[in-house]
Amino acid sequence: MKGVLLDSDSLWPDDLDLSGLFGTLDEWQRYPSTNPDQVAQRISNAEVVVTNKVVLGAEQMDCAANLRLIAVTATGVNNIDLEAARVRNIQVCNVPAYGTASVSQHTFTLILALCARLTNYLQDVADGQWQKSSQFCLLDYPSIELKGKTLGIIGYGELGKQVAELGRAFGMSVLVAESQNNSSASTVSRTPLDELIETVDVLSLHCLLSPQTEKIINAERLSRMKKSALLINTARGGLIDEAALAKALRTGEVAGAGLDVLSAEPPAVDHPLLSLDIHNLLITPHCAWGSCEARQRLIDIVARNIGDFRAGNPINLVSIDP
Repeated sequence: MKGVLLDSDSLWPDDLDLSGLFGTLDEWQRYPSTNPDQVAQRISNAEVVVTNKVVLGAEQMDCAANLRLIAVTATGVNNIDLEAARVRNIQVCNVPAYGTASVSQHTFTLILALCARLTNYLQDVADGQWQKSSQFCLLDYPSIELKGKTLGIIGYGELGKQVAELGRAFGMSVLVAESQNNSSASTVSRTPLDELIETVDVLSLHCLLSPQTEKIINAERLSRMKKSALLINTARGGLIDEAALAKALRTGEVAGAGLDVLSAEPPAVDHPLLSLDIHNLLITPHCAWGSCEARQRLIDIVARNIGDFRAGNPINLVSIDP
C-alpha cells in the first residue's frame, strides 16, 4: 500500500521516532508541508493519506481513486469533508486523548502564572526593581490563592475531566457547565452556563468548536463574570468573541485571561488581542498539545490506526454515517 504524509513539519518531527509510522505501509511519500493547489497531485496514487491541518474535500478526494483511509494526526477533523469521504467509501480516523496530560498541564500553567502575577514579577527583576527595593521582597502585584476558589469547566470530556481533577488537587471546588452540544449523557451534576459564569473564579474552556459553541464567551457573558475572574482557553479560539475580550480586559470587566488558541492561526499582526496595551493577558502560540511525549504518543496512535485498518479491524473511526 502507498501512503502520503502531507504536512510532517506541523508535527515538529525532529525529536520524534517516526519509524513505527513509516513501517505500517510498503511505500511512503513524506512532504514537510503542502499547499492547497498541491494536494490533488500528491494524493493521486495514495491509498492512505496522513494529514494534520491540510484540508481534504470532495475535489481532492476525486483525484485519488485508490484512497481508502484518511488518518488525521489530531483529534479534530474539521479539515476533512466527512460527507464526501462517506459517499466515496473512504474511512477517516483521528487520535483522541493523546494530549490530555500536556494540555491540562498547560492549562494550569496559564492559571498559575496569572494568579502569581508571574510575568509582572519577572519583568520587575529584569528591570532592576527588586535590586533597588528598600524591602526584602516586592509585593506590588498581590497574588491569588487557588484554594477555596471555584473552577468552572465548559466541556467535560477527557480534557475537562483532567483539568477538574487538577483543580480539586489545588483545593478548588469545581462546577461543570451544561452541555452546549445537545448531549444528554452526563455523569456529573451540571450547572446552567449563565449561572456558572456568574459564580466561578476561573473559567476554563474545553469544548469543541461548533455552531452551538462559536463565540459562546461573548460581550454579554463577559460582563456577567466576576471582575476578579480569570478566563482560560486551551480549546479553540473561535469559542471567544476576541474583540469583546480585548475590551473586557482593558476595562477590567475580567481580571485576566490565558489563551493558547486564537480564531486565526497564525494570527494577523493587527489581531485585537495582540495589542501591547493589554497587560492582564497571557497568550501562548497553540503549543499546549506539543510536549515531546504527547507528539510521540500521537504518532504511535496514528501508526496503530493504520496498522489496524490494514488488518481489517479499524479503530478510532470518525462517524461519517448519513
